[in-house]
Amino acid sequence: METQLDPMKDDLPLMANTSYMLVKHYVLDLDVDFKSKIIEGSIVLFFETGSQYKKTNSAGEESCQSQFDETSKMRTSEPCYIPIINVSTCSSKTECNDFAVSGKEEEATSDENSSHSNNEQDSGISSSKDCCDIENHGNKDFLLVLDCCDLSVLKVEEVDVAAVSGIEKFTRSAKLTGVSKELENLRNQIVHELLTLPADRWKEQLYYFTHCSQAPGCGELLFSTGTWSLEIRKSGIQTPADFPHAIRIWYKTKPEGRSVTWTTDQSGRPCVYTMGSPINNRALFPCQEPPIALSTWQASVRTAAGFIVLMSGENSAEPVQLQEGVLSWYYYVTMPMPASTFTIAVGCWQEVKQEVKQQSFKQRAAVETNTECSLPSSQTDFRWHEEVCGHVDYPCRFQDPAARLQAVISYRVFAPWCLMESCEEYLLHLIPQCLSAAYTTLGTHPFSRLDVLIVPSNFSSLGMASPHIIFLSQSVLPGGSHLCGTRLCHEIAHAWFGLAIGARDWTEEWISEGFATFLEDIFWARAQQLSHDEIKGQQELKALLRWRRLRDEVQNSEEELQVLRPKKESTGELSESGASIVKYGLKAEKIFMQVHYLKGYFLLRSLARTIGEVSYLASLRKFVIKFHGQLVLSQDFLSMLLEDIPEQKGSGLTVESIFQNWLDTSGIPKPLLEEGETWKECQLVQQVSGEVTKWIQTNRRIRKSGKKKMKQNEVVFLQLLPDQLVLLLECLLEEKTLCPRILQCLERTYQLQEQDAEVRHRWCELVIKHKYEPGYGDIERFLRDNQAMGVYLYGELMVNEDAKQQELARKCFAAAQEHMDASSAKVVAEMLF
Repeated sequence: METQLDPMKDDLPLMANTSYMLVKHYVLDLDVDFKSKIIEGSIVLFFETGSQYKKTNSAGEESCQSQFDETSKMRTSEPCYIPIINVSTCSSKTECNDFAVSGKEEEATSDENSSHSNNEQDSGISSSKDCCDIENHGNKDFLLVLDCCDLSVLKVEEVDVAAVSGIEKFTRSAKLTGVSKELENLRNQIVHELLTLPADRWKEQLYYFTHCSQAPGCGELLFSTGTWSLEIRKSGIQTPADFPHAIRIWYKTKPEGRSVTWTTDQSGRPCVYTMGSPINNRALFPCQEPPIALSTWQASVRTAAGFIVLMSGENSAEPVQLQEGVLSWYYYVTMPMPASTFTIAVGCWQEVKQEVKQQSFKQRAAVETNTECSLPSSQTDFRWHEEVCGHVDYPCRFQDPAARLQAVISYRVFAPWCLMESCEEYLLHLIPQCLSAAYTTLGTHPFSRLDVLIVPSNFSSLGMASPHIIFLSQSVLPGGSHLCGTRLCHEIAHAWFGLAIGARDWTEEWISEGFATFLEDIFWARAQQLSHDEIKGQQELKALLRWRRLRDEVQNSEEELQVLRPKKESTGELSESGASIVKYGLKAEKIFMQVHYLKGYFLLRSLARTIGEVSYLASLRKFVIKFHGQLVLSQDFLSMLLEDIPEQKGSGLTVESIFQNWLDTSGIPKPLLEEGETWKECQLVQQVSGEVTKWIQTNRRIRKSGKKKMKQNEVVFLQLLPDQLVLLLECLLEEKTLCPRILQCLERTYQLQEQDAEVRHRWCELVIKHKYEPGYGDIERFLRDNQAMGVYLYGELMVNEDAKQQELARKCFAAAQEHMDASSAKVVAEMLF
């Protein structure tokens, strides 16, 4: 019986022993089968020996160590198609039979044992013995550990890269013949030379990666699987340097695997996509999950005709027909990133394009992407991009003169057929505005293109950013451009903070989410081209809403989950093997918390107010230029920022004080409490206060007089912005009683069912609190169409202990449960039953 993952365990283990061997490139070759809900195929991993192990020869000289050229080569990104050889034409049979059967522990000493087995071994079932216990001449065999779960591993084999035609150029020896030991060393040398090609030879590198991945196998490797890992060894190989540096794993996913979700889109058509699972991609392919394992990848995905494959890739893939009814899609990435950022979505998506009457996308993109954007004087420091980048060698856009002037990168929008019109109304024209605003703020776009996909209704978030692709919930589409624009800005900000610059320790997720939340406001204000006073008003209003949310979350969550740097001084530390844990990474309630967004935002807002926004944004741009393509810790940003403002040291603003006040403690940060609620002076907030007073007074008057109707124009209410409406409804939620006539008038006055999802969520809360039965239909529609936001409402429906509301909750859950996100469904089920 397979051991099931326990989502209630607090910590997520990262098992891969990256200190000994480090994946540098993945080649995936997969088939997507919607009938069986399985993705099946192979993945080839190309390794370098890790930092903790250096092989020395008899003369004491190091050999085959990865030394990256720190100078990035300039080039213009061009899409290229690399033909994929049919895998069935490549022999996967072993060329030598001195290995044990895959997954078995005994040495192959008989014909029966030396035959090759394709028996599945499920991730979650450990073999009867531990591979580490097998010793050879008194020494243990080296064990390669990969992160893996919910996968059926069929076979693991070494890849004979030396058999590839033309590969001789990557060998120091002219001969490809020799004894077995020399041939093994030669294969590893070829992989090393291929991995360390300079950035300006990226096309050649991808070409040989493709052909090496299709080379025949040269011996099966022993493997065993556990709940969280895949362990691989080669009999008699005792060191990482001697272990095969190119291995192929044949596997298939499981329908219940948690890295992808199989569902139907809003038009009722089947689809599958990576939904940002807490376990990341380890149930999609065996990988190294620790952030330090920065890698590139390429993937060929085959699926039935009629489906479109979208993926994290630099190229806008065009399908190639392999046979009648089967298409192949190919994507690649040349910028090293954590495997957790890999994203795929396969469905019957439709591309949303401008109407024929309007200027075509290609015409508009040609103008936007080839016109030099005039930058504010504060951004003249962009010119020192020409300095050497601090990351490993890859084709970097920050070193590309054309990319540095590209205010709007090429983009596409995809959605289910039934949502195309909604996307045309707002989303399509918001993307260039938001991209341009982001460029004006931070400079060079780290990625060359962007796909935006409206994902199925079971998506558990409002948005998710991955390299070259953003997922948006359908919840951002109705109700005008505000929610759609702000969420789009948030996800675009992740291109810099979260992707181009990643957290070295995943527990410091505030580095990604705090920055994206802070920059969301900056981008959106610039996209709307607001005046200075309008910007200040909207940002103060937003700060108040976030303050209220943070206050509520701190009051209703465990203290240990409120700390932005839970590992404190141990942050970033790894075990000797490179394995580590993501503290509280699997804690169920953490998935729905926003404390890292909110406290991170308020820290950055506080620093901006202290330093001055102009100087602060200049420091952000400097940080991006210095650290793009790298992993960072909190102190990397804070130290650089404080170095730029030495005058603040006298005021006691230090890295240590920021740790103590903001990052290492639970609750509301002390400086935020001392700051005072400055937003109360904001005109937009004062307008809401005035409207709240009108509604409260009217409510009291109606209850006192017992009138059945309000007189026409008896009270004149102001038109309010979406965020003002959210604040108004939150304030009215604090009132003990609102009579039905007030609720009816409230809904009609602001046409609440036409507002965005944030406003409608607060309206549903009011309906639940006051048991306003005419609004129960609104709750039902909200829970059906906004699953990313509805979990809290289920709890409210149950807490009131009202039979009709509890019946409504169970009815809505029964209708949505089948396609609901697994984490959300589990939490809701615990509320209801």
